Amino acid sequence: PSPNAPKATQASGSIKVHAVRRDRLHPMSSPSAALTVTAGRPIITTPSSRKTTRNPDNISTRRPLGNRVSVLAAGSSGSAPSGDPAVKIEDGSLRTMRQAILKVATDASKLGAGVMLDKLGADVVKTKANVRDLLTEVDSEVQRIIENAVTSAFPDHGFLGEESVPPGMAASAQALAALLSDGPDWLWVVDPIDGTTNFVHGMPLCAISIGVAYKGEMQVAVIMDPFAGEIFSATKGGGAFVNFSPAKVGEEATGEEAVVATGYGAAAQSSKEMIKGMNALTALPVRSVRMIGSAAIMLAWVAAGRLTAYFECDLHSWDTAAGALLVREAGGRMTDLTTGEEYTLETRAILASNGATHDALRACLVEGGVKALADKNVVA
Repeated sequence: PSPNAPKATQASGSIKVHAVRRDRLHPMSSPSAALTVTAGRPIITTPSSRKTTRNPDNISTRRPLGNRVSVLAAGSSGSAPSGDPAVKIEDGSLRTMRQAILKVATDASKLGAGVMLDKLGADVVKTKANVRDLLTEVDSEVQRIIENAVTSAFPDHGFLGEESVPPGMAASAQALAALLSDGPDWLWVVDPIDGTTNFVHGMPLCAISIGVAYKGEMQVAVIMDPFAGEIFSATKGGGAFVNFSPAKVGEEATGEEAVVATGYGAAAQSSKEMIKGMNALTALPVRSVRMIGSAAIMLAWVAAGRLTAYFECDLHSWDTAAGALLVREAGGRMTDLTTGEEYTLETRAILASNGATHDALRACLVEGGVKALADKNVVA
C-alpha cells in the first residue's frame, strides 16, 4: 500500500483515521500557499520553495477560469472577515443585499478554506448516523467561522448549519421546516465541509457550501474548493461564475453524450437506489458515470460544464442549496428526481443537469426504478 494512504482503526463503534502526510499530497496543503489562475490553468506556489507545479487534476480548459485570478488561503484563527461589524443596506433592495451577502459569504469561505488546507486528513472525532457518516473537529471549526461572520454582518439572519442538526433525514427536514415557517426571512444554509469522507482520507475533493435564501427562495451561492483554488458563485438573476469568470453548463444534447455523477449514500438503501440508477444509465447508455464524493463539487461541476448531470435520491438542504442556484444561473435545471417538480430547499431527491438532457435522463432513472428515500415505498 502507498505510504501516503490513511490508516483506519475501529474501536468501540467509532472510526479513527490517522492524519496523512499532507506535504506529500498537495502543494496547497500549506496554509500560506497561493494559487494563481492564468489562462485557465492553475499554477500553485508555496512560500518555502517558490517552485511552480501545474495542477494535473485540471480537467477542463473549455471553460476558462479567468485571466489571472489570485486566491490566497486565509489564516485559521476562526475570526469573522474584517470590516464593519454589521452590514447596513441603505435602500433595502434585494440586489444590494445579494451583493453584500455574496461578499461576506466569499470572505468567510476563504477563512474556512485556510483551515481545510491546513488540516486535510484530520482525525474522525465521531460518527453520526452510521460508520459511513463521519465528523471531524474541522467541520465544526469551519462552521463556527462562517456562523460568526454571518452573526457579525447580519445579526437578524437565520442560520442552518449541518453541524447544528442531529443526524438523519427526519431531523434535517424538521430543522429546515421550522426555520422556513417561523424563522427570519433571510436564511443561510451551510455545509462547512461537503465531502468529509474525502477530507478524512486525504483526498482533495471537498468543499465549503454556502447558500442563502430569502423567504425560501435561493438568492446567493458560494462553493469554495480550497484544493483546486476555485470559488463558484452565483446571485439570483446575476449569473454563475468560476473564479469570477462566467460559468455555463455543458452543450451535450442527448443522454448518450452525457457524463453523469452520483453518490454513495450514507444509508444502505440510498446506495441501493443509486446503483439502480447507474444500471439504468449504463443501459441507455450514457457516456460515463462518475462518483466524486462531494455533492457541492458535483453540482458546481454541472454548472461549469464539466459534468452533464448529477443525481441522488436523498440529500439535505445544506448539500444542495448553493449548487441548485449555481446550476440554474449557469443555464441548467434542477428538479425533484422522482416527481419532476422544480427544486426547492425541501427537495431531497435531486437531478441537476445542463437542461437539454434533463427529461431523457430523468425518464431513464425513474423507469429504472430509482425512488426517493422519503418515498413511503422505500424501506430503509
